[in-house]
Amino acid sequence: MTGTKKFITGEFSRTVDDRYRLTLPGEFEDVFKPESGKCVIVKESPGCLSLWEENAWKQNHEARVGLVLQRLQLGDLNRQTTELQRFGRLLSARFREIQLAGRSRLVLPEGFREFLGIEPGQDVMVIGAAVCIEIWHTKKWIEYVEGEMPQFGTVLEGLSH
Repeated sequence: MTGTKKFITGEFSRTVDDRYRLTLPGEFEDVFKPESGKCVIVKESPGCLSLWEENAWKQNHEARVGLVLQRLQLGDLNRQTTELQRFGRLLSARFREIQLAGRSRLVLPEGFREFLGIEPGQDVMVIGAAVCIEIWHTKKWIEYVEGEMPQFGTVLEGLSH
């Protein structure tokens, strides 16, 4: 995001059409403005995908992967071949660059829609997660909120100190 940063917030129900297309809520237009419509969609946890502005994702992703590469080059990870392979497999399948079409419409890519656990015509929850947008299987979202809402005050307290 450019200029003053604002949290992306809101909770909206949307229907995935027969071609796995989804339109983002208009309420996100002022706070989610990817350059040229370029975004990155990421597998977060079963039933949840996140959508990032390309530049924000790349900065975060490259910094983390860069640390792993530095450790590899220093020989720190020589005995962790199995973990490196695991990391590589997960990294390969975790994210994909996508393009937002007109009216902030996106197509959920193959592999990602299965991870989300949805079929055409099904409703999903589109959530503002402060720094990105999340797309949730409705049942998984309800379970998440029920489990996490009691800790809201603790989370706020921790982030504000």
